[in-house]
Amino acid sequence: MRYRFDRFELDTEQYALRADGDDIHVEPLVFDLLSYLVEHAGQVAPRDAIIEHVWKGRFVSDATVSSCIKSARKALGDSGQDQAYIRTIRGRGFQLTASVTSIASSVETSPSRAQQQAGGEPGGPTKAVVPPSIAVLPLFPLSLDPQLGLLGDAIAQEVILELSRLHWLFVIARGSSFKFRGNDIDPVKVGEVLGASYLLTGTLMQQAGLCVISVEITRAPDNNVIWAERFTTPTDELMYMRSTLAGEIVGALEPRIQRSEALNAAKVPTEHLDAWSAYHRGLWHMFRFNKRDNDQAAQLFARSVGIDPGFARAHAGLSFTHFQKAFLGFSPDIEGEKRQARLFAERCMELDPLDPFVNLTMGRVEWLSSNLESAQQWMERSISLSPNYAFAIYNSALVGTFLGEHEGNETKIAKAISLSPIDPLNYAMLATRALTHSIRGDFRAAAAWADRAVRSPNAHVQIYAIAAFTNELTGNRQKAEEYVSHIRRSHPTYVGSDFIRSFPFRDGNVRKQVEQSLQRLGL
Repeated sequence: MRYRFDRFELDTEQYALRADGDDIHVEPLVFDLLSYLVEHAGQVAPRDAIIEHVWKGRFVSDATVSSCIKSARKALGDSGQDQAYIRTIRGRGFQLTASVTSIASSVETSPSRAQQQAGGEPGGPTKAVVPPSIAVLPLFPLSLDPQLGLLGDAIAQEVILELSRLHWLFVIARGSSFKFRGNDIDPVKVGEVLGASYLLTGTLMQQAGLCVISVEITRAPDNNVIWAERFTTPTDELMYMRSTLAGEIVGALEPRIQRSEALNAAKVPTEHLDAWSAYHRGLWHMFRFNKRDNDQAAQLFARSVGIDPGFARAHAGLSFTHFQKAFLGFSPDIEGEKRQARLFAERCMELDPLDPFVNLTMGRVEWLSSNLESAQQWMERSISLSPNYAFAIYNSALVGTFLGEHEGNETKIAKAISLSPIDPLNYAMLATRALTHSIRGDFRAAAAWADRAVRSPNAHVQIYAIAAFTNELTGNRQKAEEYVSHIRRSHPTYVGSDFIRSFPFRDGNVRKQVEQSLQRLGL
């Protein structure tokens, strides 16, 4: 990306700083510092976060950081006295006060269709994506046992490590967040000091050999609790289970924060949406799995791309909407939708190859083309990047089911449901569990899970097809025909071959069994 502020331009691709078009020589560390401040313009960047980004967490003295800040100011013609561009916020960190816009890099950054839909011109001025930030405070012990205090710090640190895998969320460094301890902190004040959108706080209490851990996520600006939960585990096992517990906490809070961001974006007039808000409003529509909402999601993702062509997740969202058009038959040009899904998936992979959602998107594109082994590799890569990413775990289980596996995938799908029990794709997880039972011939259990899936919000036509054939295979023809009637009312042109195209079972016997069941039901 290239960023402009006042008369300066900072080019992260060519590693250059320019003033009025002329190059300014800066040392590598100074350039990294400037890049960090520019990318977080307007936010207070804590000293510890700067050390983590510029010096990769290595120990450096305050004098070293101050010297680097001084050199950065000098490159901009600033000074510690004037602070025209880099402001020192005493006790908090540093802030770039200039108004920053980002512009497209020298390579083409998005397909022309997306630019046209977004109404933006290639290379036009854009506003950089500013992700939400979260501070994890040490868990407060409700007893005087010093061991409990150490456990509170250890669990909070594990949560920070897990959260750092989420590319869409900025995590405040431990050195800053751990300065706030106690059970009576003011979330609004702490959020202001740390520049955090969300706070994770909690307590620990010992009770008859058990440790009760209570945690909550607060939206800092308005002190609104968006999630709270209580966990209980044997005290003597807590140190060994802290990473597992941290994974459960992160798995639960991720969809809550995403939902909070979407609700916040919904309050913003469309014409005032920034790239981040447009993306999250698009996510809300995307997960409703119907043609109207899918089209709205595509428009919002395209708007996000138009505002910030380097926003990888917005490109991934566009890929996802084209996947849906092919998967659910929203478009007559299935092959064209597959090509568009791949085009946007490849673009987001170029922009951020380490983002779990980006890798999952590549996996779904391969699934759409029946390249199942390749699809599974992408899903597993997504999980390796974020081990508690329920969306990737569920997709890995589904692709594994297509490949004819079932036992390992039942474990995966159970984990996905456990990690994200209120996931907007809960119906898909339940339906995948139905398929794992179906391919091994346990149709009664398959039908039971499929029945639960269709009762979940946003269940689409493919889920009803699964419920129809699993019930037919158990001999419950009446219920199967009720599901078929729903399909005919909602999707009059839907036929059994649409299901087989979208669910490419590798085992010919399984595929034939499903085809024949749907045919007997008149699909």
